[in-house]
Amino acid sequence: MKVVHVSQPVTAGVAAVVLDLARAQRERGWHVTVVCPPGPLAVRARAAGVRVEEWRAGRRPGPAVVAEVIRLRRVLRRLAPDVVHLHSSKAGLAGRLVLRGRRPTLFQPHLWSFQTASGFVGRASRWWERFGARWTHQLVCVSDDELAVGRVAGIGGPAEVVCNGVDTERFRPGDRLAARWRLGLPDRPTAVCVGRLTHLKGQDLLLAAWPAVLAAVPEARLLLVGDGPLGRRWRAEYLDESVRWWGHDDEPSDFYAAADVVVLPSRAEGMALVPLEAMACGRSVVAFDVGGVRQALGSSGAVLPVGEVAGLAAAVAARLAAPASADVEGRRGRRRVELLFDLRQATDQVTTLVEKLVDRG
Repeated sequence: MKVVHVSQPVTAGVAAVVLDLARAQRERGWHVTVVCPPGPLAVRARAAGVRVEEWRAGRRPGPAVVAEVIRLRRVLRRLAPDVVHLHSSKAGLAGRLVLRGRRPTLFQPHLWSFQTASGFVGRASRWWERFGARWTHQLVCVSDDELAVGRVAGIGGPAEVVCNGVDTERFRPGDRLAARWRLGLPDRPTAVCVGRLTHLKGQDLLLAAWPAVLAAVPEARLLLVGDGPLGRRWRAEYLDESVRWWGHDDEPSDFYAAADVVVLPSRAEGMALVPLEAMACGRSVVAFDVGGVRQALGSSGAVLPVGEVAGLAAAVAARLAAPASADVEGRRGRRRVELLFDLRQATDQVTTLVEKLVDRG
């Protein structure tokens, strides 16, 4: 089996899913290639023994798409794969324009492009996804919410939900005090937020809630793990000794272990990995009600309406003030991940879809 994964994102959740699938399929003896721009995904894939082909592509749509499509066509012609798995909106656009249904094609949006765009761009993105579905042999959604949004938008075709999964050996409960010691953090009530510093991820909403958290729990500390285009601006706007800007880190396990509560203030998601990773580490999660959150959390934390800053503050403060109760939620989360969101389940489901798709072809 010759499988090609195409991805424009090379960091964060999409890249993690691509790498996990590539590793699992390579272990089955398949010939697996990751096609992506230079960056962390390419480096980590090569280190795992996965073949990598460079594809220079930007995040945003525009005139550059023509050149990106031409470059991807050349790569795919040379590789001649049995099946192509396209990840996220740019690969979904360029890949389906190249293939036009002539090879078995999976598309995994990881959050529909029109959910993060407005005006003409949003309407064009919705139209494209409806049109592009004719060249999608198998749509793979990461949550029930993501599939429902696609269907409401008029996107048809065969579809399956394969929830994101996490490695429950890599992410497992750890000693809180020991993790804080390793990170050089004080032993104080600690909220952790892991993610790129972007409008979509909503750290500005968490920062807006933070004064109310401090009013309820004065000794509280907030740790923001990640970097991104809005990092410099937010750091300049929010100067407070209770907030620590850690920057990007490839190994978040210690940050989850150090937390009393993990916060996901995103404005939109397909199904975020951060809550699943935090749950696997036995930590309570507070999140806005974006795609996949309710399906992931169950009774392992609190889910608030998107943008409800006061509710977010109250939920975070309650868990910082009563860490023993938060840890009960964390233990529920660990059991839930083991049962429903183990990485092997996710990779096995995708592998089965690929095999069925190739057999039908």
